[in-house]
Amino acid sequence: MKRIKVEIAPGVETEFVDRDRALAQLVEWAERGTRFPIVIFGPEGCGKTAFLRQAAAMLRDLSYDVFYLHPLDRVFAAEVDDADVKTLFLDLMRRTLEDERWGRLALAVFDLTREILKKRRRKIAVIADDVFQAIGLDKAAAYVKGLLNMIEHPVYRYENIVVLVATSEGVSRREIGRHFWAELRPMWNMPKESLQLLYDKIPGSKPPFEDIWRWTGGNPRVLGLLYKNMWDFGEAVREVVVKKDFTADFIRRWEKWLVEAVEDPDTLWGRGAPEELVRELEAKNLILYNMYYREPQFWVDQPPPERDPELGIGRYVAWHTPLHREAVRRALKDAG
Repeated sequence: MKRIKVEIAPGVETEFVDRDRALAQLVEWAERGTRFPIVIFGPEGCGKTAFLRQAAAMLRDLSYDVFYLHPLDRVFAAEVDDADVKTLFLDLMRRTLEDERWGRLALAVFDLTREILKKRRRKIAVIADDVFQAIGLDKAAAYVKGLLNMIEHPVYRYENIVVLVATSEGVSRREIGRHFWAELRPMWNMPKESLQLLYDKIPGSKPPFEDIWRWTGGNPRVLGLLYKNMWDFGEAVREVVVKKDFTADFIRRWEKWLVEAVEDPDTLWGRGAPEELVRELEAKNLILYNMYYREPQFWVDQPPPERDPELGIGRYVAWHTPLHREAVRRALKDAG
């Protein structure tokens, strides 16, 4: 199986590693198709994009015509055998680069898929990464419904179809979850042994792996952030505090609940925590709320443990990473 190259830290590139269970799930989807669009959500930086890029490469090797869309990174690809469709796609891409209407290609995939199936039955894959921000969060559910219609009511028959969509946002997850239009699958940070494979690829002296694990909770983006900050955990925390824009009003309004939540994230579940606070924490990509059962069939790759207080994982709520939790703790301290 072809393994793509991924940048795990500035200037540090390696092959896609591990996630063996997720790749086995992908093979199953390729064999039978996806009955519904599969919407993958999870902590920011947990590896969703790397997995989708690897999925695109694998599905192409399995004789799929693949459309890959990542508007936020301005990355679009049409790995298809139809020269006319390829030309249409490249023309749309050129126009999009000119006017920066990044949602255009995300929406054009419906017409392109029909065009490619017009000539003969094929295996089609649509892989869309963070498209909801490009088309507008208010259109997220409608977009997923369009993908479902492409599966259920195709204008032209297909041999098989796989549709994968990824998002980090609790807002879009809730909107999509209101309907029976998709199969929602969470993806968590990397297991300990998997993160160590990445850790071992990073050159130079570095802190002991156990410290790295406690700081990252298995999140590869946080691993890269620590490397960029020369392994200074405090500097990495400060960078997250700035990026998350913890205003004085935000901290003042929610101080009581935040103090409790940094110790136990399940404080935010069923104990009277204001819904507005939960929504704000989700919008800032700080917590995963309403965690699924930990049975593997509900997850992409391996689920997190039932609880892990050291990493900020509760039964129903979890901080995206220990670094995110520490950023909230730091903001509370600075406000005090």
